[in-house]
Amino acid sequence: MNDAGGRRPWLISVPRTVVLPYLSYPYRCRRGARRLVAPLASFALSSLTVGGLAHTSRAADLPAPDPQRIFAPLAYPDQPNQARSGGGVPGPAYFTNRADYDIKVAIDPTNKVLSGTETITYTNNSPDALAVLWLQLDQNIYRADARADFVNPERHAEHTDGDVIENVSIESDGKDVPLTPLISDTRMQLVLPQALAAKGGKVRVKIAWHYTVPGPWGGRTAVTPSKNGDIYEIAQFYPRMAVYDDLRGWDTAPYLGQEFYLDYGDIDYSVTVPWNFTVVGSGALLNPADVLTQVERDRLAQAEKSDQHVMIRTAADVTDPKSHLAQTGTKTWHYRMNNTRDVAFGASPAFLWDAAKIDLPPVVPAPGKPPVARLAMSIYPVEGAGPHQWDRSTDYVKHAIEFFSDRVYPYPWPNAVNLGGHGAGMEYPGIVFDGMTDKDPVLFWLTTHELGHGWFPMIVGSNERRHAFMDEGFNTFIDAQASQHFNHGEFAPKHDSEYASQTGHPSDDIVAVLTDPAAPNLMMPSDLVTERYRHPVTYFKAAYGLTLLREQVLGPERFDRAFRRYTAQWAYRHPTPSDFFRLMDSEAGEDLSWFWRGWYFNNWGPDYAVRGVSYVDNDPTHGAQITLVNKGWLPLRVSVAVTYTDGSTVTLNVPTETWLMRNETVLQVPGGKAVRQVVVDPDHLIPDIERSDNSFTVTAAKPADAPPAH
Repeated sequence: MNDAGGRRPWLISVPRTVVLPYLSYPYRCRRGARRLVAPLASFALSSLTVGGLAHTSRAADLPAPDPQRIFAPLAYPDQPNQARSGGGVPGPAYFTNRADYDIKVAIDPTNKVLSGTETITYTNNSPDALAVLWLQLDQNIYRADARADFVNPERHAEHTDGDVIENVSIESDGKDVPLTPLISDTRMQLVLPQALAAKGGKVRVKIAWHYTVPGPWGGRTAVTPSKNGDIYEIAQFYPRMAVYDDLRGWDTAPYLGQEFYLDYGDIDYSVTVPWNFTVVGSGALLNPADVLTQVERDRLAQAEKSDQHVMIRTAADVTDPKSHLAQTGTKTWHYRMNNTRDVAFGASPAFLWDAAKIDLPPVVPAPGKPPVARLAMSIYPVEGAGPHQWDRSTDYVKHAIEFFSDRVYPYPWPNAVNLGGHGAGMEYPGIVFDGMTDKDPVLFWLTTHELGHGWFPMIVGSNERRHAFMDEGFNTFIDAQASQHFNHGEFAPKHDSEYASQTGHPSDDIVAVLTDPAAPNLMMPSDLVTERYRHPVTYFKAAYGLTLLREQVLGPERFDRAFRRYTAQWAYRHPTPSDFFRLMDSEAGEDLSWFWRGWYFNNWGPDYAVRGVSYVDNDPTHGAQITLVNKGWLPLRVSVAVTYTDGSTVTLNVPTETWLMRNETVLQVPGGKAVRQVVVDPDHLIPDIERSDNSFTVTAAKPADAPPAH
């Protein structure tokens, strides 16, 4: 994802040696320089100017571990109650409010203005009567006086007037009652003439607005030139209801560049554009006969039965006026998406369009409509066409949706669209925005990552404005698995000598974060994490923490079941970190307080050392004794490899519980052979802070000197 203004500060300010590792997984930063990509793996923090937030628990500066602190009970930030249970699942009093939208917008390509009207049907399921409503006006981030302009001025060299609200009213007794909105930065408050009743009260709000679409610098919502016409990537384009929840009431965190927190509902939207534009967006197209030729509709029908992509609009169609239903006037494209928190769309005369079926059951696109097959789609200009470029995009889309549906939670919507345009690397329900010139592994990785956000946070609606690791880290964790799976590992992670750390192990790369005194912890509010640390902490550390939990703490079987249950329990709801921690504790059958405290609330890491090797009764046949020391505050389970002088080996597994009351232990090794070497964590499965003392070589005793001859 690019920054809110579409500029790429990392592209010019970050040294080449700084890349984002995740199990050798290359990734482009989503809100900075979108071309910061490398096939793994060193994170050279030392080459950056120190910045960010100081943390008092830097792993390298801590005293000797204190087991009573490490394993003490942990009070999670949000306490259990009737809304959120001690088991990490929604309680009997849990609620989410609902926001249904009927939206009509039009694009004026001459002036690059989007104008619209909407009717919001808002349902208050909370136990509280609501005297006011709050809405989000994300386009106001582009105003010169926006708060975000002062927080990150480097991202906002260009400006628009933001959302121009023309009028607001509510329906009352069949009449429209005008309201005077109170606009504060990227928020709008509506004072209701009568409080909205609790537990099912409904209100219909009508809004008319317009705004100037930012140029390519807009990033997340932008208009970008291409060879055959402008490409409009339209997102965050309509006033959207803020969330009223059980934690804070109205959550009105301003839009400073961090992402979203939205309720769910059905969104019906229509887009009016010039006759030669193609519009593809979130959800299902409801009026294909009004906007598509018979040829295009036949091709879509063919795609619904094809595992290989079918061209809906070809390069020849783009330059042929007769490929459209009419050659004058405008067309209105009508889309609908059910049970979603948002929609976005692309519009352009330059789009090639292809599609293939997704192997999932059909869905009903709208009430009264017949079931339709699910389609993976790609739209892009001729600049993106080619066997190493967007010709393969739909294959990537199809794989991502099917893979995540199988491994995490079933995909709920009709279509999944990859748009090649400016290249914000940005996600919305059912559609993602990537770069028209992306190719080969980069296009695969970005497509998979952005579509993975369909699960986190589009289905599991965590609060990105406050806890970004719950979407970026969780998604990075699952999309790395998708890379391993696609086409027998065609784009699987690999170590690249130009970028890899000295050892080539990602467990060593995270040590730079754990030992950086300025690095924030994962629980730091999103807006307080500087750009320098957003990716190494919010993405990489969060994802790698889940990998440690899965591979080294719980094991895949327990972790996978608990993680899937978390996803299912919080689908279309709003979990907090506390909910996730509690559910994993409960479902996996472990008290993981020590792990959450060390990895999420602090930047602690494991650190082991071999102090020495001795023999029972000074005789190898009686067995060896290995003295192992814990110097770290995150005592992960660790393996110890013992190599005998004859070359044979044995591995000892040391569980976390070893360190409940001590920092030193003696491991007993069966007798019979002399030991040559002991190595802690030989496969670098854990992020040991200091590896220089992880091995110990036993020096063979020299024979006594022979007596002099007589």
